[in-house]
Amino acid sequence: MTDINDIIKREVNPFGVINLKANNFWADKQDSTLMVESIHKEAIIAIEHLLDVVGKDHRSCTVLLVGDSGSGKSYLLGRLKRTLNPKAFFAYILCNWADSSNIWRHILSRTVDSLIQVPEGEKESQLMLWLKSLSAFTKTDIKDKIFKDNFWEALKSSRQRFINHLKETYRRTGIYNADIFFGVLHDLANPELYDLACEWLRGDNLSEDSMKELKVRNCIDTEDAAKNILANFGRISTQTQPIVLCFDNLDTMPQLPEGFLEIQPFFNVNTTIHGDNLKNFLVIISVITDTLKRHLDRIFPADKAGIHRTIQLKNITLEQAEALWAYQLKPLHQLANPRPKSEIFPLNRQILDITYPGGKTMPRNTLILGRDKYQDYKLSLLNGGAGGGSEKTQSELQLLWHKEYKNSKEKITRISSLSSSELIQMLKYAISALQIQAVKPKLLSGTFATYSLSYQHPVNGQKVGIVWTEDLNMKSFYYVMNASQTVIQNNLCQSLYLIRAGDLGKPNLSGNQIYRQIFTATNHHHIKPNLASIHYLATYLSFVNSAKSQELVINGKSITLPRLETLIRESEILNKCTLLGELGIIKNDPPTPLLELIECKDFLFNLVASHHFLGTQTLIKNARSTFNTVSESQINELIQQLCQENKIKILDPKAKPEAQLICLVPQK
Repeated sequence: MTDINDIIKREVNPFGVINLKANNFWADKQDSTLMVESIHKEAIIAIEHLLDVVGKDHRSCTVLLVGDSGSGKSYLLGRLKRTLNPKAFFAYILCNWADSSNIWRHILSRTVDSLIQVPEGEKESQLMLWLKSLSAFTKTDIKDKIFKDNFWEALKSSRQRFINHLKETYRRTGIYNADIFFGVLHDLANPELYDLACEWLRGDNLSEDSMKELKVRNCIDTEDAAKNILANFGRISTQTQPIVLCFDNLDTMPQLPEGFLEIQPFFNVNTTIHGDNLKNFLVIISVITDTLKRHLDRIFPADKAGIHRTIQLKNITLEQAEALWAYQLKPLHQLANPRPKSEIFPLNRQILDITYPGGKTMPRNTLILGRDKYQDYKLSLLNGGAGGGSEKTQSELQLLWHKEYKNSKEKITRISSLSSSELIQMLKYAISALQIQAVKPKLLSGTFATYSLSYQHPVNGQKVGIVWTEDLNMKSFYYVMNASQTVIQNNLCQSLYLIRAGDLGKPNLSGNQIYRQIFTATNHHHIKPNLASIHYLATYLSFVNSAKSQELVINGKSITLPRLETLIRESEILNKCTLLGELGIIKNDPPTPLLELIECKDFLFNLVASHHFLGTQTLIKNARSTFNTVSESQINELIQQLCQENKIKILDPKAKPEAQLICLVPQK
């Protein structure tokens, strides 16, 4: 017999930390909180119909997915991907391009990032499935004639034959740079060249040696080239599945000085997709209702006409809200013997009826209400106070940070996987959060302006410039160094920092020579960032995007960007980012080999602080899953340290470990 109340006492709140943030359905493991089939079912049916139309006539079309903050738009995109992936290729594109002058390059990069993902139930990436499904290879007579019995062996062995065959097959479709494009597609079948081919397709700035391996002379470094390469994907796939471009959270795009989003360039892009022969795309644009209303009159009428259908997400019924609660509570109920008679125990339908007398609500509100009422019930079992306030807010922030930081570490394994524009954007948000004054983008002029920024030094008041380039191509490095030298000659800043982890080129190259002139025995500095610093910056950017999209919820409250900046400063989380210390913006915590143990100890405290009461074994299990290099004995030692510091307390230390409860000690 395992009483449900005993389980409630020891387990974490099944509603967790409610945070329906912008969710990349490929890169992030999507939570299952909204897996109630009836929710937004009409929207899924309507979008599937549009997808079927594109699949038949191959004319691209756009659907606007509109909903209030917390209505589950990002989650719906994930459901669409899981539901419709067998009949389409899906790309997730967060609208957080660093500058509106590189929207096409951002779209291409994110599309290829998605295409190299492996769908559920498949062994190969979407990109390889797309390549193999092209009509050039699926027609029986062609396949037999050109490749006989072994398709991939023939493909690998005759590059020029492959290129000529595709050029002949698609000669009427107007392929952009056909020899180069088809040559790179050929390289996808070579395991030794696959990664390089993907990097070229996504628009990475490759080194000269890498381009030589791919037999290409240039990278995709202009908006027109990016647009045409994206068009190539659609033009040669009209006899296979459509590509679905999911644009999520328009609120993350650049802002104009007057506070409006720079939205018109994006809708120019959408109109171009329909008018410039970009075939076989279904475009889904997810936007908050208030954001759309505020910007509707800033979109040209011709671009509004490029939206074929608008789907407004409806509020959910109380029956659907009840089903959400039941879904969340089911794993908890399965631990109990006997199981509760009600599927939503310890909650009840009366809570919903009283809170939402109109009979409608939104998914996020339902989950927040469920979490709060569940916590109230748990505390009533233990005669504990409700708690909350700033301490709990900080605890939840820290827990969210640990989760997001872990995601960043898994996604970003090398600095060069991010573009220089993305890196400088991440840095800009971090230093702005730390109240650095006069932060301005584009210190450099010209093509590489988005690689730079400037700010006022917090101590001496001087203007500091930062240039961040990780481009592997030495020609690009030369142009960046040349632009940097112009900045110094024109006295546009008193001190210049170059951030670059990559190679500086051979001493005889012009870029290296200018580099030495600028950074040798001068008041200008070169910093080589470590990967951990990038993880900190990327994690904070994720929080920023969620706050801008009104999807960041901490301690039951929606967190705005200014509020997030305040919380980040109070938490001093960014003090662990060594890059910010090397720039002199903050004072880093002293380095220690025991850093992970310190972080694990903080995690243990914050988890107890967030839940007030937890089972000892539950606490250990959660810590082990978050810090897999910390042993159980070390975690037990950290728990004892927290007890000795009078921060937490084991209520029944003589009980068996599985029966022990740990509670938060109120601080005076």
